[in-house]
Amino acid sequence: MIRDGHDMTRQDMLRLTFFLSAPAMLAQLSDIIMQYIDASMVGSLGAEASASIGIVSTSIWLMGGLCGAAAVGFSVQVAHAIGAKDFEGARSVVRQSILACLIWGCVLAAIGCSISPYLPVWLGGNESIHHDASLYFCTFALMLPVLLLGRMAGAVLRCSGEMRIPSYINVMACVLDVLFNMVFIFKMHMGVFGAALGTAAAQLASCILMTYFLFIKNKELNLLDHKGSYRLKKITMLKGLKIGGPIGIEHLIMCGAQIMSTIIVAPLGTIAIAANSFGITIESLCYMPGYGISEAATTLVGQSLGAKRRELAHRFGWITITMGIAIMSFMGVIMYIFAPDLMSIMSPDINVQRLASEVLRIEAFAEPMFAASIVAYGVFVGAGDTIIPCTMNLASIWAVRITLAWSLASKYGLHGVWFAMAIELCFRGMIFLWRMKSNKWNKIKQQ
Repeated sequence: MIRDGHDMTRQDMLRLTFFLSAPAMLAQLSDIIMQYIDASMVGSLGAEASASIGIVSTSIWLMGGLCGAAAVGFSVQVAHAIGAKDFEGARSVVRQSILACLIWGCVLAAIGCSISPYLPVWLGGNESIHHDASLYFCTFALMLPVLLLGRMAGAVLRCSGEMRIPSYINVMACVLDVLFNMVFIFKMHMGVFGAALGTAAAQLASCILMTYFLFIKNKELNLLDHKGSYRLKKITMLKGLKIGGPIGIEHLIMCGAQIMSTIIVAPLGTIAIAANSFGITIESLCYMPGYGISEAATTLVGQSLGAKRRELAHRFGWITITMGIAIMSFMGVIMYIFAPDLMSIMSPDINVQRLASEVLRIEAFAEPMFAASIVAYGVFVGAGDTIIPCTMNLASIWAVRITLAWSLASKYGLHGVWFAMAIELCFRGMIFLWRMKSNKWNKIKQQ
């Protein structure tokens, strides 16, 4: 309907948004469940085992974010090309993305492995968790080329409008993660390292299937039946850098801020580190719908602008944001009510349960504005507008969150850190809505 220029009623747009968002939310949920699986299984080993993963979690997000930025740089180009019915151009971008992502993944893996022995020390973790934390991070780093290729394939499938297959594969990865973790953590008694191996094996299986369905089974992007060069082209790389570069820099600096938050939390003790890590994992259940809708927004806006339908892109932008705010507000209420019950699943330690439940209830009030920033960001990415939104994100987290967290942690402990986070998320949502209302994102030239 978008590519062929058909008129779309509000009901058509809501239905399309829902059917694209639902499988994307399922994909997000599966990623979160994988985190829950690792956290709960490792949590049964004690607070130190949980802290060994928690201390490096922000660094893992940093590396994952840099992978995601590369995937976005290519997938948005694919969405624009498909919207313009340039399917050969879309396939050309996909071919180049394979080589580029493998190279970038290997670079990140080399960096991650080289710093893994020193990372827990730099982050201020107790000596008792250094070995397990280093081993967990190094195992994750070795899998980055596989992770990046799988993410790129999934992102391109979603931007082509195929939301179901990536969702099904991610659900399968969750099931495999459970099975592998049971074997490595408990049957083979490998502890934290076993959790890393279980997740790595699940990621490998996911990557194989994602690439199979993209390169062989996808009707529009099938590379088996449509031969072509895999040589990197300057124009594609520059477009990818223009779209994904600011996102990568943003992730680098934002995760630097999250690492700074970890450094602020680390002196508060093992209980606080574990509670902070579990709290972030549980909160991800709340914002999971927002990221699912954000992915749908990127696809809908990207294809609308590729088809030269800017008014349609504008309408899709506001529909997805409104849906995101409504759903995440509801999830915030659920999180506030059931925080203690959710934490009892994650950790057997009563002190960790109590502290994490208290900070989660602080964060629940920020979910509506957090939703606005998440989905609006997906709208901007679909339009290729990444520089200004990335700058807004960075200014918000460094000027508001880190400053407040640093000043409040010494007096209020982990509660102060999460109170600073809630204030910053509300501020970020407001400035993203302001950017959305200005409509400047819809005036970016599509090349």
